[in-house]
Amino acid sequence: MKTLRYVTLAVFLVVTVLSAGASGSQEEAEQTKGPVTVASKIDTEGALLGNMIVQLLEADGFEVEDSTEFGPTDVIRKAIINGEIDLYPEYTGNGAFFYDDSPDDVWNDPEAGYETIKELDMEEHGIVWLQPASANNTWAIAVRSDLAEEEDLETLDDLADYIEDGGTFKFAASEEFVTRPDTLPAFEEAYGFELSEDQLLTFSGGNTATTTQAAARGTDDVNAAMAYGTDGNLGALDLTVLEDSRNVQPYYLPAPIVRSEVLDEYPEIESILEPLFSSLDLETLQELNARIAVQGEDAGQVAESYLTENGFLE
Repeated sequence: MKTLRYVTLAVFLVVTVLSAGASGSQEEAEQTKGPVTVASKIDTEGALLGNMIVQLLEADGFEVEDSTEFGPTDVIRKAIINGEIDLYPEYTGNGAFFYDDSPDDVWNDPEAGYETIKELDMEEHGIVWLQPASANNTWAIAVRSDLAEEEDLETLDDLADYIEDGGTFKFAASEEFVTRPDTLPAFEEAYGFELSEDQLLTFSGGNTATTTQAAARGTDDVNAAMAYGTDGNLGALDLTVLEDSRNVQPYYLPAPIVRSEVLDEYPEIESILEPLFSSLDLETLQELNARIAVQGEDAGQVAESYLTENGFLE
């Protein structure tokens, strides 16, 4: 009888241990969310926003595949449409580029532009646009401040007159800015100037830290650069943004976009990211971008410090 009791007890203990292990594994599986692939573009602000998203999702228990600094707009756009990535920060004004048959005037209105791209992307690709930031990170042309002062350059109309009169001008920009129809070609058409090949210094990447530093240093006689509205290094580099007096460029509000299948499975992503993007105004992004582009801080560390100081991370 003792032997039988010992055998029964041993079986009970084995079953209990196995059940506990299975329960623990099930609980662990329930706590793990993802994986979710988060990407960003290869510029300063892309790295900043991408790292913010990665860190917030990880803090909420997501397994995140970090693909920040993934590529330029055309590359990352194809990747989310094809399901290679799940989530990344994009700009509302790029709707004019993605859907070139849409009405032009909507992109010059921040709210109308957001609502338009939100509707079009959901219908065409099942991509959801979440809450955008209020900062307008639009494309811009900046010149050396000494040139602006000497030639009285304040607007792009002034620049067009300067170029037409034979003024010395060499422009640093990304290949995307030079070739996309809604960027440099749009400026040239609206303001009536045309840059020749020898007036361009073209970089493969879209990081304005590279283009603005080339202008500030006079690299290859460059005295102007592609810039963004939220660049934080313009003052430090003594560059002046010329006013787009004809409103050629749309509003570019940064917003996280996510594949609908992913958001359907993890709807909490929206509530995690909405407070963050609501906090990002123009001055905040300029300051954070400057810490990366001017002071040389790591984008991930800048993201973490902002999230911690503002209560998004403990």
